[in-house]
Amino acid sequence: MSGILPPDKNQRLRRNFCASAAMRAVIILLSALLPLCPSHEQDPFAWLYSRRSAIQTDKAGGECPPECDCPPTFSIAMYCDARGLTVMPDVPSRMKYLYLQNNAISAISDSALVNATNLVWLMMHHNRLTSDGISEKAFSRLERLERFYLQHNNLTSIPRNLPRTLRDLRINHNHIDKVTPSDLEGMDNLTILHLHDNAITDMGASLKSLTSLTLLDVSGNKLSKVPEALPERLHQLYLDSNSIASLPEGFLAALTQLQYLRMAHNQLTDKGLPSNIFNATGLVELDLSFNHLERIPLVSSALQHLYLQANRIKEFTLGSFCRIVDVTNFSKLQTLRLDGNELSQQDIPSNSSLCLRLASSVDV
Repeated sequence: MSGILPPDKNQRLRRNFCASAAMRAVIILLSALLPLCPSHEQDPFAWLYSRRSAIQTDKAGGECPPECDCPPTFSIAMYCDARGLTVMPDVPSRMKYLYLQNNAISAISDSALVNATNLVWLMMHHNRLTSDGISEKAFSRLERLERFYLQHNNLTSIPRNLPRTLRDLRINHNHIDKVTPSDLEGMDNLTILHLHDNAITDMGASLKSLTSLTLLDVSGNKLSKVPEALPERLHQLYLDSNSIASLPEGFLAALTQLQYLRMAHNQLTDKGLPSNIFNATGLVELDLSFNHLERIPLVSSALQHLYLQANRIKEFTLGSFCRIVDVTNFSKLQTLRLDGNELSQQDIPSNSSLCLRLASSVDV
């Protein structure tokens, strides 16, 4: 009986044997995978370390600044947002996307972006940039830049010599009071321009060269008239919250692609609207709320959304929407707001449903 091991010892021996066999199998497998080593001093795992290092660090064009993050999985992006920065960091030449928003940067020198020749996006919104702090040649090497965000800074003018490759420029919520033709000259690739919430009083013919522009937002400024030479490709035009009292004759004649026009919170009167000015078949939405209109203006039967609330309108004129009330010529209006005027439900003609048959609601 002394030669027979207890059950628990047998189990331990079997486990140890299995573990030893598994370890031998792993060693054999690794030895087959590892390259031959000419010297015992060479680390057999060096190939693994070097590969991991290549994945983690891309140093093309310079090191990633210690105050920023350059993810190894997206080595062309540099994240320096919300780091308390007061000066521009060094930018490696491989970078295409640079995020510098939510800092306290007040200046961009001629040399700050000299290596950033591949930048496509530059995000510098919510900083302390001033017009005097941006050097004349600060952007001279940015020959590929398409998107530039400068909103919520302290700029008093559009920076000089912006890249002509820009497609999206956002410079709203600054202190710009004037836009000149030289500010935007040659920017025929620009499709989106946000200039809202500045202090602009005059734009002259500054938009003339923007032949690709589809969205223009100049709301929340101090304009007393519609900007001249509006680009013909505009799809969206936002002029709300200015001091515009009248519109020029043929205002929309050349804007055949315009779909959205917002002119709320201005000083528009009936006298300031040329006859038939809004009868444009391409318009989808027209916002004339919070003005001084006393009549419903004539609009195209193709218009889908009309906002006229908070004016001085006293009469519901069905002819403003439908020329002939029949089964073939009815208004496409889905939204009609007339609340905040001098109208009531009793002022709506009983046959209005024939014309406004697509309207989900008429607010009076």
